[in-house]
Amino acid sequence: MTDHILIVDDELAIRRLLRVSAERGGYSVVEAANAAEAISAIERASPRLVLLDLGLPDRDGLELIPSFVSRDVPVIVLTAREAPTEKVAALDLGADDYVTKPFDSDELLARIRSCLRRSDKEHGRRRRLTVGPVEIDLDGHAVLKSGTPVKLTPKEFALLAELTGHSGKVLTHTHLLREIWGPAHTESIEYLRVTVRALRKKIEDDPARPRWLLNEPGVGYRFEETTG
Repeated sequence: MTDHILIVDDELAIRRLLRVSAERGGYSVVEAANAAEAISAIERASPRLVLLDLGLPDRDGLELIPSFVSRDVPVIVLTAREAPTEKVAALDLGADDYVTKPFDSDELLARIRSCLRRSDKEHGRRRRLTVGPVEIDLDGHAVLKSGTPVKLTPKEFALLAELTGHSGKVLTHTHLLREIWGPAHTESIEYLRVTVRALRKKIEDDPARPRWLLNEPGVGYRFEETTG
């Protein structure tokens, strides 16, 4: 079955460009020119993924993200807004990725594929992960590196579990602090930095040049499944 992608953008030229790119990638497309059409389309077409512009004529696109996320539909924000605050806001609301215009169509297709793979894994509730020499067993609450047990503190393991549970997705500082330390500590970024540094020392071959536990400056962190 062909995956449907919902394109939400008020510019006809952008929608046409995105349609051509998506169809070249093997996806079928549903279009919406504003928030009202997008809400109708999400009910009618049951898309696998949404490409969402934020500058819509009837509502701010940020307002739509929770409604898509509540339906387990991944969202890639595609917008001209470049401010880090906008990116943080979109990711905190549940967007899976954030791409600024102008964009490269091949890169966008790669991001779509990555987002859909991640969504499939999350819905499959994968609980065991191997990256390079590191094995993470979330159910067993265990981490091995080259076959040797790695001792993590409860906060370190909770942070690793949260990041690997959304592998490839940037999780904002606020999200991670809220989930691991609680709502009262969403401004305590130093807690997060200290724990990330400790985790890198335990799982990275070169903590100064991490391969898996990566920083998105001014936004948050992501766990990248790569052995390259």
